[in-house]
Amino acid sequence: MARKVIDEPSEEIVANAKTARDSKRGPFGRFTLFIKQVMAELRKVVTPTRKELLSYTGVVLVFVAIVMALVYAMDWVFALAVTWVFGTPGG
Repeated sequence: MARKVIDEPSEEIVANAKTARDSKRGPFGRFTLFIKQVMAELRKVVTPTRKELLSYTGVVLVFVAIVMALVYAMDWVFALAVTWVFGTPGG
């Protein structure tokens, strides 16, 4: 299977071109370019399907529940250790 070879300019050439371009643009031109780039990036966003969204939500909720249980257990253990070291309050 043949590989595609893409001839891309080096990073230095791209950086020099961007610097030259930006120096020629005024503030409104740079703002317009920014908005165009934002819109181009937003077109690339892929929204998940309902099934994917429910799956991702379930994974997040399970992970949060596990972390909550871990923090609760550590808090309980540290409370026992503090009570053991310093004694019971008011006693």
